[in-house]
Amino acid sequence: MPALLIQWLHDPTLAKYDVSSVRVINTGGQKLQPEVKRRAEKAFPNATLQEVFGMAEGLLCSPRLDDPEEVRIGTVGRAMSPDDEVRLVDDHGSDVPAGEIGELICRGPYTLRGYYKAPEYNAQTFTADGYYKTGDLMRMHPSGNLVVEGRKKDLINRGGEKISAEEIENLILSHPTVKNVACVAIPDPILGERMCACVALEPNKSLTLEELAGFLLQRGIAKFKLPERLEVLQDLPLVPGFNKVSKRALRDLMHQKIQAEQEAASGR
Repeated sequence: MPALLIQWLHDPTLAKYDVSSVRVINTGGQKLQPEVKRRAEKAFPNATLQEVFGMAEGLLCSPRLDDPEEVRIGTVGRAMSPDDEVRLVDDHGSDVPAGEIGELICRGPYTLRGYYKAPEYNAQTFTADGYYKTGDLMRMHPSGNLVVEGRKKDLINRGGEKISAEEIENLILSHPTVKNVACVAIPDPILGERMCACVALEPNKSLTLEELAGFLLQRGIAKFKLPERLEVLQDLPLVPGFNKVSKRALRDLMHQKIQAEQEAASGR
């Protein structure tokens, strides 16, 4: 899991161990940012990192170990079986042009065809011709491999502008004081949603929202994509048993914080 790998990379005792026998590091369950992949291969110099993308419903993808470094670091690979059928589609179910972001839908020999005794849910989750709607937003790399761009529900809708949380997370993760990050939507009475960056920092480090904004602007992002709140936490909450960041727990935490702040401001 990415969260576990990040903990390893920031463990000061890692340098005490001989890791030369490690040849392959598999990671999955949550998108691993390219910056972390590069750090991992520096920390484990004889290892090749391979991000596996899969789901309980079936489809399994990964880069091949002999893919070029740019492809291996920047993608989650391609389907394992030649009989897997993968498409990227828009909100109307039409295939998106090459290189554009669309929802991943798939069918194949090991992808389920429906949930047991759940006809209404199946009607929403599968296309009429049997493709499973994953909810994952992808684009096709020129190599033919897939690139994860987020989840449909992981887009922050700021006044009609859709912001990919994972795009901003990857940039924030390259900040030298940041150990881990997750961006979540917080409610706004005018724009609908704004972005909050929840970060765990390296020991004895600090970071302000203004410093973070300046760092991101130097990397050329549009101003509307800047986080408008920074929440520094000792650790990010994890999904029990999965070692990946729980954005649901972060959204609940921020909702409670904002509600308490509003009540304090109104004198209640």
